[in-house]
Amino acid sequence: MRILYFDCFSGASGDMILGALLDLGIDIDVFKKELAGLKVDGFDIAIERKVINSIAVTDVDVIIEKECTHHNEHHHHCERNLADIEKLIDDSSLKDNVKRLSKKIFGEIARAEAKVHNKPIDHVHFHEVGAIDSIVDIVGTAICLDLLKVDKIYSSPMHDGTGFIECQHRKLPVPVPAVLEMLRDSKIPYITEDVNTELVTPTGIGIIKCVASEFGSMPQMTIESVGYGAGKRQTGRFNALRCVLGSIEGKEKNDDDVCVLETNIDDMNPEVL
Repeated sequence: MRILYFDCFSGASGDMILGALLDLGIDIDVFKKELAGLKVDGFDIAIERKVINSIAVTDVDVIIEKECTHHNEHHHHCERNLADIEKLIDDSSLKDNVKRLSKKIFGEIARAEAKVHNKPIDHVHFHEVGAIDSIVDIVGTAICLDLLKVDKIYSSPMHDGTGFIECQHRKLPVPVPAVLEMLRDSKIPYITEDVNTELVTPTGIGIIKCVASEFGSMPQMTIESVGYGAGKRQTGRFNALRCVLGSIEGKEKNDDDVCVLETNIDDMNPEVL
């Protein structure tokens, strides 16, 4: 069984996840060809190998080439609601499983945003998350997971910082409310680090929550490749996300509980039965 492990020792964001997956050895030309199926103009994607803290990493940067025009408003970051994003994905030539996973992740984030802002889900307008760069991060992640053909995904506990950050909704505490809402009623262990900034973004936790089925230490496996995705913030430590791709011998374990109810019925009226 082929498995993937997300090692989130410095949190998780969309660009960090995408960079780490690409760093596992995915052919960049194949990735870009698949991503072109999204049929979105006005951006370019820069994928570069860098060295951070003496460790080679892959840095992904989505470059916006022009301002977005949406609903007759001009924004550097185009505002979209969930229906807009789902239509964008549905109208693409992406593979069906890539479409399903991308919409699942956006749906998870939209539900959290709707809850914390006390709005119907259709009234939530994405800003940072709805921007082209985050759409590319989420759809790009779904493409990479399809190309890697993994059977099961695990994740470490989620490490986050402290303090406050500036965002579309002004200054918010870390973790930001949408991240905390997605952590609620989840199986994801959460650890606070002594780092005065945000390490876990809504896009990052949305992806991890939707793709990982188990959380904890890295499972026993034969390691095939290791990838590092660069973070953008200066944290005073190695800021990257690590992905480990490997395999476990034997068939995939069925994690579902099956209950069987049996009884003997004698001398019972068939109409009552």
